[in-house]
Amino acid sequence: MLNFLPGPILFALSSLLLVINTVLWSSLICVGGLVKLLVPIAGFRRIITIIMNRFMWGWATCNGGILYLIAKIEWDIEGLEGLKKDGWYLLISNHLSGFDIAALTYVLRNNIPMLKFFLKKELLWVPFMGLGCWSLDMPFMNRTSAKQLRKNPKLKGKDLATTRRSCEKFKTMPTSIINYVEGSRFTKEKHTRQRSPYRYLLRPKAGGIAFTISAMGEQFTSLLNVTLVYPDSADDTLTEVMHGKIKRIVVRIETMPVPEVDDAKYFSDADCRAQFQRWLNGVWQQKDEQIHQILLKYNSKQLSGSKQESDAIESH
Repeated sequence: MLNFLPGPILFALSSLLLVINTVLWSSLICVGGLVKLLVPIAGFRRIITIIMNRFMWGWATCNGGILYLIAKIEWDIEGLEGLKKDGWYLLISNHLSGFDIAALTYVLRNNIPMLKFFLKKELLWVPFMGLGCWSLDMPFMNRTSAKQLRKNPKLKGKDLATTRRSCEKFKTMPTSIINYVEGSRFTKEKHTRQRSPYRYLLRPKAGGIAFTISAMGEQFTSLLNVTLVYPDSADDTLTEVMHGKIKRIVVRIETMPVPEVDDAKYFSDADCRAQFQRWLNGVWQQKDEQIHQILLKYNSKQLSGSKQESDAIESH
């Protein structure tokens, strides 16, 4: 609606709206966290958590409204069929920009439980952020360093046991956990430094997803393999969105069985870890080809559109 405005004005307006939206909903979530902290009754805390997740839904929905105001975006989405708000999902996705979370929470907000992340336990003590994440029931985990394990071998396996205990509440609460297996956002510099064998992806890391499956594997009903593509984006997607330059967002969702991870073998058997890594590499190889085909499709459309415009000009 407002995409006729100059880019700098759109950027300033979208920045203001996104900040207001985030501050509003995060403040409400933190207030809910304080109430939840002060009233240690399990049933009451469950109700508060449900309300906090509705606040997160509100944040995601308002993000979509802001996008509608600043940019005329075409959403090309496939794979939502069969997803359930009362299901348990482990979601893996490629990671392109700081806009990814806003895009995925908006797309999936009415189809699966609101997305959660495994967070380091140390983040629990970060002011406001820790309280907000705790009130949303984000799962916190311990990660003992290799140095600590060498000093005290008895700590081996305790991280997994602690995380499993913290995730027990999810047995009765539909949950979606997202894991960015590349570890960080894609950049050309990282791609070159890694010597990645993929054209559009960084190398996937199996450790995080294996840990998640080990801690919650029996609770997940499906693995959602999500591919996110911004065909119009040249480099900094978040900035381009806020300038109203992104015209199309492509999301492909593939529902897959959750792979089995025998934690007794995975964390002690190199062959077992290598086998799981090969499985993940195969998923990433297919994702890389899928991205290539999506880009070919939209690039050919753009070329065709440009040719038609050129022919129309010449005919006049």
